[in-house]
Amino acid sequence: MIGTLINVASIVVFSLIGIAIGSRIGEEMKEYLMKVLGVVVLIIGIEMAFKTSNFALLTVTILVGSAIGSAMRIEERLEDFGMRIERRFEGSRFAEGFVASTILFCVGSMAVIGPIQEALTGDFSLLITKAMLDGIASLALSSALGIGVAFSAVPVLLYQSFFFFAALGVREYATDFLISELTAVGGVMIAAIGINLMRLTNMKPGNMLPALVILPVVLKLFSLATQVMP
Repeated sequence: MIGTLINVASIVVFSLIGIAIGSRIGEEMKEYLMKVLGVVVLIIGIEMAFKTSNFALLTVTILVGSAIGSAMRIEERLEDFGMRIERRFEGSRFAEGFVASTILFCVGSMAVIGPIQEALTGDFSLLITKAMLDGIASLALSSALGIGVAFSAVPVLLYQSFFFFAALGVREYATDFLISELTAVGGVMIAAIGINLMRLTNMKPGNMLPALVILPVVLKLFSLATQVMP
């Protein structure tokens, strides 16, 4: 939970800074900082991906998971859901700031993978990176939308805590091999987020989320295949 608590604190602190001095920070500077963080996120994702012991397994899991996610239009549905909620609160500055920032901070792979990684391995470095990203975004949003952005820390805490405690509940059943492969799959998604932050292309990492769910199935199939092969 340490990573999530740092993440939440970052949202609150940077929101207050944004209300106080955010208007003095130019858009060009904010955009540049996000791109720099994008490079860092990409490197973190690559480092996580190399935790795999079988790149064929990683490739199959990501490709099949992405195909399922694309067919289900997960990323598009999440974006549409967020836009519908924002439209409902349009006109209320507090509500708009609260809703817009809540969606931004919760609807993404990092909000899911970060707490799971901390629960399974004790490593919350990914959530520290998310805290930096959310901090810069909070600064920018709060300078325009006010204190509602700071209050988005509450749903972020609840949302990420859910994934943390859910992963904690199954940790005793997770082997070191499974944890390593989950980390690697998550790393590919994180790398995709880094590429997006650098504005290189739109990878739609949300569509990759089913890969986390199907990984145990793919692992079992690979295990059976190796037993059958002479």
